[in-house]
Amino acid sequence: MKIHKEGFTTLFLTLLFITATTVLLNVIDDQQTWLHYVVYAILGLLFLIILQFFRSPLRIVSPNANSIICPADGKVVVVEKTTEKEYFGDERIQVSIFMSPVNVHVNWYPLNGMVEYFKYHPGKYLFAWNPKSSTDNERTTVVVKNELFGHVLIRQIAGALARRIVCYSKEGNQVSQGSEMGFIKFGSRIDLFLPLNANVLVKPGDKVIGCKTVIATL
Repeated sequence: MKIHKEGFTTLFLTLLFITATTVLLNVIDDQQTWLHYVVYAILGLLFLIILQFFRSPLRIVSPNANSIICPADGKVVVVEKTTEKEYFGDERIQVSIFMSPVNVHVNWYPLNGMVEYFKYHPGKYLFAWNPKSSTDNERTTVVVKNELFGHVLIRQIAGALARRIVCYSKEGNQVSQGSEMGFIKFGSRIDLFLPLNANVLVKPGDKVIGCKTVIATL
């Protein structure tokens, strides 16, 4: 297990805060009391919580051109037909995955192909399970063109805690299944919009693992 590069600045600032708080506490009272130990414990717990947010596990991917793999760890909260309005303007199958603060927050490409569309949208920070979060929250939209599945849309969505979305996609890039797409700090949600002929293998409530769980086949 390694720490993701997106966490380096946050962890450094957290360590500065912990150090400053510890020094200030000891300047105010250099006698070690029960209060000191309580504060040390709280600061240590804070660092461990922040640290686990940025863990980046090594995922071994067995490429399968006939499958769309899960782009994130979390729980499936939506599987339904819906009209996708930003890019397609027609009916697609939406699969949404909620990432809680304890999940890994790395996002991976679910299939091979070329990035045909990328757009960042500033927005609100509604809770990620709110249906309006897909259209109202800060988000990025990526469309990958695949030989078998056609166009698949992947949307990273910020939530109430997530205040920064990182996406490495650029239009014209060739991407491979299981390669890193981006990172959402402190959890949130990711939506997939699949063609209607996709055979979806997950259902709401299922716990899924990025790069491991197969979301759909043809």
